[in-house]
Amino acid sequence: MTAEIDVLVVGGAGVDTIVHVPELPVPLADSHMIHPGIVTRAGQSGDFVALGTSALGLRTHHIDLIGDDHEGDLVRALHRDHGIALTAVPQPCGTKRAVNLVGPDGRRLSLYDATRWAETDRLPERTLHDLAAASRHAHVVITQPCAHALPVLRAAGVTVSTDLHDWDGTNPYHEPFALAADLVFLSAAALPDPEATLRRIAARGRARVVVATAGVDGAFLLHDDELTHVPPAEPPAPVVDSNGAGDAFAAAFLWGWLGGRPPRHCARLGAVAGAYACTVPSTRVAAIGPQALLAGVTGPVPGTVSGG
Repeated sequence: MTAEIDVLVVGGAGVDTIVHVPELPVPLADSHMIHPGIVTRAGQSGDFVALGTSALGLRTHHIDLIGDDHEGDLVRALHRDHGIALTAVPQPCGTKRAVNLVGPDGRRLSLYDATRWAETDRLPERTLHDLAAASRHAHVVITQPCAHALPVLRAAGVTVSTDLHDWDGTNPYHEPFALAADLVFLSAAALPDPEATLRRIAARGRARVVVATAGVDGAFLLHDDELTHVPPAEPPAPVVDSNGAGDAFAAAFLWGWLGGRPPRHCARLGAVAGAYACTVPSTRVAAIGPQALLAGVTGPVPGTVSGG
């Protein structure tokens, strides 16, 4: 049976309000004049991965809980405008939303609205199973209630990836995702010892490949018990915002991985896509295409840092 979907993205649909601030942390003051203005647009982690894989030509389907509200309309319009299939499961609590404070250097601080989900939230198992059974791969975002989707995806026989974002290596919320995925992405920002965390994920879970992105320091790839440093890619334009860089990395890595490319090459593709994402203002969404992605993969093959 031929798969109808290349990448099923589970969770992570929502809306961000972008506020540019003079610096982070924001100086205490009665008020600040904000330029270039405050903008609300659809696009959270799952949306960005779906945009990235779709722009690279992968047949992409996105499923999440979405409210019957203005934010939900923005999410639905984003997918419609970019030709991405969306299964919007009704969410009485409303669509996920956040406020992103963006500094002049592109760093961001996200403030998530914790009222937009309930402990009883679930994605419908039959719908999820049927979509997974028709997919080559599923990428699971760590938003509520996606942990409950992991056993359903495993039962459907689909390979799974996830992004733990700025996990500190100990928060128990992230562990079900880290241990159930075949391919794990995370940021090294909060890790005191990235290599130790990568090896612990691989030793305790299912992951064949674990990748820690490290911003301007590139990324670290653990595969076949070898740790490889992946150098950063040169951004094609000035860096304006880091929002979505990790999602772009994951999308490009998946494009290479599903295309049969070696993990080291996939990580180089991810670095190029992540660098491109940093040049896109946070007030809009855009993803790199396959020609630009392949053109950006230059330089020596990443070298092994250590093994065993």
